[in-house]
Amino acid sequence: MSGRESCGEVPEDVKEAFEAFSDDGVQMHADDLRRFLTDRQGSTEEDASGEAERVFQIFESKFLLEHFHQYLFDTELNPPIKSQVCEDDMSLPLSHYYIHTGHNSYLTGNQLNSDSSVDPIIGALQNGVRVIELDIWPNSTKDDVDVFHGMTLTSAVKFIDCLRAIKDNAFSDSSNTVVVTLEDHLTPDLQEKAAKMITETFGDLLFYPESETTTTTFPSPQFLMKRILISTKPPKEYLKSMVSLDKEVEGKSTDTLSDEKAWGKEVSDYKSELDNKDDDEDEDSDEDDQNIIQTPEYGQIIAIKAGKPKGGLKEALSIDPNNVRRLSLSEQQLLDASESYGTDIVRFTQKNILRIYPKGTRIGSSNYNPFIGWMHGAQMVAFNMQGYGRALWLMQGFFRANGGCGYVKKPDFLMNVGSDNSVFNPQEDPTVKKTLKVKVYNSDGWRSDFSKTHFETYSPPDFYTRVGISGVPADKVMKKTKTVGDCWTPVWNEEFSFPIKVPELAVVRIEVHEYDMAGTDDFGGQTCLPVSLLRPGIRSVPLFNFKGVKFESVKILMKFEFC
Repeated sequence: MSGRESCGEVPEDVKEAFEAFSDDGVQMHADDLRRFLTDRQGSTEEDASGEAERVFQIFESKFLLEHFHQYLFDTELNPPIKSQVCEDDMSLPLSHYYIHTGHNSYLTGNQLNSDSSVDPIIGALQNGVRVIELDIWPNSTKDDVDVFHGMTLTSAVKFIDCLRAIKDNAFSDSSNTVVVTLEDHLTPDLQEKAAKMITETFGDLLFYPESETTTTTFPSPQFLMKRILISTKPPKEYLKSMVSLDKEVEGKSTDTLSDEKAWGKEVSDYKSELDNKDDDEDEDSDEDDQNIIQTPEYGQIIAIKAGKPKGGLKEALSIDPNNVRRLSLSEQQLLDASESYGTDIVRFTQKNILRIYPKGTRIGSSNYNPFIGWMHGAQMVAFNMQGYGRALWLMQGFFRANGGCGYVKKPDFLMNVGSDNSVFNPQEDPTVKKTLKVKVYNSDGWRSDFSKTHFETYSPPDFYTRVGISGVPADKVMKKTKTVGDCWTPVWNEEFSFPIKVPELAVVRIEVHEYDMAGTDDFGGQTCLPVSLLRPGIRSVPLFNFKGVKFESVKILMKFEFC
């Protein structure tokens, strides 16, 4: 059957399901739909009864095959993932959670010469980001605090304006706690002024640690609901020289190359003389210094202390049973360290917080593979939210879990300790735990969200779909449907099978492209869905644009099945 002939067809699986669960093959009743939901869609009896009732309140006329198809294709009535927040899972310490984390949250564009503004901060918070990073420096007259990317040409925005933007928007999308990480380059007197700004702006929203010196465990997201936490290194002398971990671990990542092979080439990173330095590399250094100047007012508001002991990586990953802290590593430092210290990193993150940030060469605000951090237990995998691309789509998709609240509970295997004191080893190759079958039926909504000539000037588009898995390296795979020519409502009816070794971290990646014989294929839409939250059965999958904004109408009808 040609692509043109298949336009607008109801998939055979939908027809079969309708005929199987309707008494006469002509129409369905509420009980028929309820049975379909329990037998084919994996719903509980209670959920199926409620859903069937809602559907029949909407479709007041006879529930015919066309209505059944419309219902299955409705992204609100029949979404692909569970959308509720798991409240029971929010009572553990912060170290048990992945947290939606931003990097240089004030920048509007690239890391070299873009503007600093409160707008990206507001946008990040409204999109579920729970960790906002601010680089704080003395202003030009040294009498106030500004926020900008140091040693670059980025403009400055006032620190107080950033604080007010955070307060006003912190809980617009989620009630879960917001962490403000400060990369501090202030003199002691300005640290005191910054502390006053923070306390006066946040007021009762600000969380103060119980002890100014030690904290044996972090509070839980449930306990910290609607509170704002400050995380930075304890007060130190202004612009104190630090020691980097880069000399201990060296190497080059091949992850970008493997991504390009599977998914297509991304925009190359901008190169400059700044390539030799990771912009945050000194942030957490906590070496002994005879000239440390204490600023009590500033120190009292730090709820998550950043810092690493004097010495190398082994010492940085040391665990103090009486004091938890935050450690920061660049993406490259993590990748190199994982080869020799993988289990040490996992053990560290069971109690402490590990933050991973983009390497200094990502001047264009590109991002990296977040799964390397997540598979080692890193809670704060910091991303340039002002950037675009597949890595950011993965971040957005991963945090659609747990109702999109910005906190996702880490898998138990990363928190477990064996009887022999062993922990999960990220270097070991695990066995396949489950197989996910994905069937791609058809798609619709293109003519509503795109102009008639967006893809082709004189003919309808030629769509194909890419479907794959991202997660631990062993699970990374991509497959592709045929191209359906000259059709705004393509029907593919193709099924793919994906053996998955670590489903707890896996994400289904879906992209639609328009084939261009003469040049580069056009991007048509994308989405990423956590495998652990997929609802089995025939589901309507909404697509998002290149920036991660949901299309109004474009969607794909798909089937998910675990075996």
